[in-house]
Amino acid sequence: MNGHAAPYAALIDAFNRMDWPRAAALAGPLVATAPDHPLVRFIAGIALLELGRPDAAASQLGAAVALDPGRLDFASHHARALLATGAVAQARAAARAAPRHPPRDPASLDVLGQVLIQCGDYALALEAFSQAAGLAPGRSQLQLNRASALIGLGQFDQAEQALEQCIALSPHYWRAHYSLAHVRRQSTSHNHLARLQALLPQTGTDPAARSCIHLALAKEHEDLGDYPQAMAHLAAGKQAARPARPYEPARDAAMIDAVIAAFGPLPPPTGIAPAAGPIFVVGMPRSGTTLVDRIISSHPAVNSAGELHAFGHALAQAVGSPTPHLLDPQAWARTASIDWPTLGQRYLAHARTVIGADTRFTDKLPHNFLHLGAIARALPDARFVCLRRHPMDTCLSNFRQLFAASAPYLDYSWALQDTGRYYLQFDRLMAHWSAVLPGRLLSIDYEELVDRQQAVTERLLAFCGLPWDDACLHFERNAAPVTTPSAVQVRSTLHRDSLDRWKRYGSAMDDLRRVLEGGGVRV
Repeated sequence: MNGHAAPYAALIDAFNRMDWPRAAALAGPLVATAPDHPLVRFIAGIALLELGRPDAAASQLGAAVALDPGRLDFASHHARALLATGAVAQARAAARAAPRHPPRDPASLDVLGQVLIQCGDYALALEAFSQAAGLAPGRSQLQLNRASALIGLGQFDQAEQALEQCIALSPHYWRAHYSLAHVRRQSTSHNHLARLQALLPQTGTDPAARSCIHLALAKEHEDLGDYPQAMAHLAAGKQAARPARPYEPARDAAMIDAVIAAFGPLPPPTGIAPAAGPIFVVGMPRSGTTLVDRIISSHPAVNSAGELHAFGHALAQAVGSPTPHLLDPQAWARTASIDWPTLGQRYLAHARTVIGADTRFTDKLPHNFLHLGAIARALPDARFVCLRRHPMDTCLSNFRQLFAASAPYLDYSWALQDTGRYYLQFDRLMAHWSAVLPGRLLSIDYEELVDRQQAVTERLLAFCGLPWDDACLHFERNAAPVTTPSAVQVRSTLHRDSLDRWKRYGSAMDDLRRVLEGGGVRV
């Protein structure tokens, strides 16, 4: 760069050292004086993205792509920045248009694959990850990413092979062991217990490592019917990764109090609801929401939007919450001043970009149960389906799951009794919604769905205003990717294996039972 050699060299140095504040500060003047230099634009965009400014980053990276459309690194990070802004449709389009042939940059292909997975395009993500793995066969992370895409596509045998390749490359890739235990039901002739047991002492004091290996052991012992060992490893695995800050039941009780106070009687459904409104599938996590979403979205008139955080984020923004999640009881009181039609249209516009079509759709984010009152005001045509599973099985399934420590609303799940305390708040709120949302909320028992599949499916479709379609009885044939921990289960037909699982754990469930019954929940 004539006349700018020193600032340009300093910019490259800051980029290589990942000094993002300095890179952003140096890039600003260089962009102003040399706007047609693609690498300056690229570094500016990466620095802004790392500093949490995705809109500005997307602008700079878009300019870099326009100046040099043949660079995969420019294109993949542009798509990543667009996704960070919430522009899912644009991110998907940018990722699909990225120049992947001939493949020559494994790191950028990996970024591209991760964007495509988050956009729901698992087939193209698998292609990108596979290209990257072909270029860099020694990178274990690429095999793990391939496995994630394969699981989403229901290709479990190939996913198992990819996970074994990952472990062969990096025996201490702890998350791969966890995923491998969960990708299929283990048996006496096919399991990893010996390897996992040998690895356990090697985890040292690493909480993530200990959690993954203990929980993998728990899953495999459960598959083999050794429930005392399964519970021992479950408790050890959850304790290892439990955040330092303890769960606060009083916080969630205060939040539910605020939600109930903010939403009394709500408007009845409009006459056109069955023809047009979105369908929200809610409930406690791990209660069957993915299953019901697959049943409804197997109907030819419905698409699944997956788990959208868009409504909760828009609601938090509308009341001026400092975070995208409404955890502050005072914030719920401010919902009285919201422009509900505008909020509803903002949500619908986002959802349409995700599904890429102007059709009826489902949103299956379980924790939207917190927002039913707000959704009812913002979207008068919406319908709500709540999954209710036996409370003991619901709590056990939450405890068995390794949720991200940073996940909002899920900090109860590190202890079984805390999970029961949270369930009491969920149950209390759903009783309120049932009272104030007559005609708009259908509760479905998971156990009844398993035992009376056709009758419950008929009731579900009628509630949603959908004509009968046999495809809804064969949800396991639904080829759409699955992005939740239920990816393995919903690829098979209904069965009773998971009913009354809690009883197999015997006295280890007694403390949870006391919490639930003490709170008025029948077990």
